[in-house]
Amino acid sequence: MAINFVVIFGVLGNVMSGLVYVSPANVFVRILRRRSTEEFESVPYVSKLLNAYFWVYYGLIKPNSVLVATVNIFGAVVEIVFLTIFLLFAPPRMKARTAMLVVALNVAFPAAAILLTQFLLHGDQRIDAAGLLCSIFSMIAYASPLSAMKTVVALKSVEYMPFLLSFILFLNGGIWTLYSILAKDLFVGIPNGTGFLFGTAQLILYAIYWKPSKPPKQVSDDLEDQQQHIREALIPASKPIIAE
Repeated sequence: MAINFVVIFGVLGNVMSGLVYVSPANVFVRILRRRSTEEFESVPYVSKLLNAYFWVYYGLIKPNSVLVATVNIFGAVVEIVFLTIFLLFAPPRMKARTAMLVVALNVAFPAAAILLTQFLLHGDQRIDAAGLLCSIFSMIAYASPLSAMKTVVALKSVEYMPFLLSFILFLNGGIWTLYSILAKDLFVGIPNGTGFLFGTAQLILYAIYWKPSKPPKQVSDDLEDQQQHIREALIPASKPIIAE
């Protein structure tokens, strides 16, 4: 029975991981429409691409872990598309910062780490090293939305922290944490337990700072009231004519 639960939660985890990768799609549709990255951050997508690289490597070298590799190959492709869009529409300073992060964290570092692990270690040592790297960068990927959480607190608005991504990170972390308990896999459990806690924190922020959008009529009425207040402040009231 326990083995069946391991398989069930493993499959669910793969589905949720796929959803995590595609969940920011609405953000990039917005960026394409407005031709601007506005206040969105690139760090979460750089971190997720780095994380995908190491899980692909782990899935390829560990026996019976092909599904781990395939879902993260899909994720890597998605993140590359997202980062390409971000680089096209980011303002100059953000573009330069993102480009440096991509070169350092998505090209140079993973290439060096994987080559060193591949040629210096063998057998279980190689698998353990890859699993450790996966755990570390999964925790970084889960923690990367902290920059968005800081923006939420500063602006007292959840506009720049996508709800769908936060909710799916919460579910993904919870499912993989249950899987890790059943499978007794610390490499999966530690980062996903951390991700579950970060996802919970983001949902709490939503509960605190979410505000319903005003209907168009109310927005129009508010604008008219503001304009009336301005007119009253700028135009002095006429004095009454007193008959002698």
